[in-house]
Amino acid sequence: MQLIDLRSDTVTRPVEAMRNAMYQAELGDDVYGDDPTVNKLEELAADMAGMASALFLPSGTQSNLVALLTHCQRGDEYVVGHDAHTYKYEGGGAAALGGIQPQTVAFNEQAELALDDIEAVIKPDDPHFARTRLLALEDTQHGRVVSLDYLAAARSFCDRKNLLLHLDGARVCNAAVASGVSIATITSHFDSVSICLSKGLGAPVGSVLCGAEDFIATARRWRKVTGGGMRQAGVLAAAGIYALEHHVERLADDHANAQLLARLLDELPGVAVRQGWTQTNMVWLEFHNDIAEQLNNYAKQQGLLLSAHDRICRLVLHHDVTEQQTRQAASIIGTFLSENSLSKSAVQA
Repeated sequence: MQLIDLRSDTVTRPVEAMRNAMYQAELGDDVYGDDPTVNKLEELAADMAGMASALFLPSGTQSNLVALLTHCQRGDEYVVGHDAHTYKYEGGGAAALGGIQPQTVAFNEQAELALDDIEAVIKPDDPHFARTRLLALEDTQHGRVVSLDYLAAARSFCDRKNLLLHLDGARVCNAAVASGVSIATITSHFDSVSICLSKGLGAPVGSVLCGAEDFIATARRWRKVTGGGMRQAGVLAAAGIYALEHHVERLADDHANAQLLARLLDELPGVAVRQGWTQTNMVWLEFHNDIAEQLNNYAKQQGLLLSAHDRICRLVLHHDVTEQQTRQAASIIGTFLSENSLSKSAVQA
């Protein structure tokens, strides 16, 4: 049985052509700066982001951490969404390793942090308070695309308030494809951006941190301090190059499959699809309290891997899921719901 894995787009595996590129990669020692394939990846990513320089790191978590360590000093503060990856899902690294205090603000339904809410938490210039130094945004945020108008407004706001602006752009390529714009159109508003290669782009490892030359020079030191200096890393960088050159535009296929899955599930009794959230490659479901564990177990028996919990299930479409498998996943979920006699009214109660 071929598994259909909708837990995340991190589960993608390198395609054969990507594996060949890894095998044939020209190598050097990246800590000395002489791995030509890593250098090529960094130049490519910087160019695509419209920034002067870039740095290849093993993971998105380390890329965001290094960005925060570079922008902030111990005792500084960064403003971040209450459900943002850098705050909630990266082990508290900024506080634990950098002495950087997070100040959270709630996301609204448009995946934005209201500028008035941000202004309200900026600390006065007073020795009693941490120095508010940085605003960290996220695009996409749970699959939702942040509007270009908001990004421009956030840039202007940060300039007025003397704040730096970082983007956790783990899925910024999805945002660009969904918006019909270049990656640089989005990232032009930021002082730094972290772009993940190992989600929808299908590389096995890595993120690229992009920014100004002096920023990246300092970030390179923090990469070493946090244990991210790699040697013949061109083996991995080759996969990232292939991903950026071949797998960005095809993200539209994942978005189309997500729209298909949302339509199929929205027709079923016992499940409510979060309206307005299926903007890229994610579908969010809400259901009865006691359904999650049963659904996970049943789906796994049928060859479908899910990560339902409580009343919520996030379904993530990616390179390794075809349209046929998307329809099959909807059928498996639908069969479970029918067998358990769950009604739409019960879900929405």
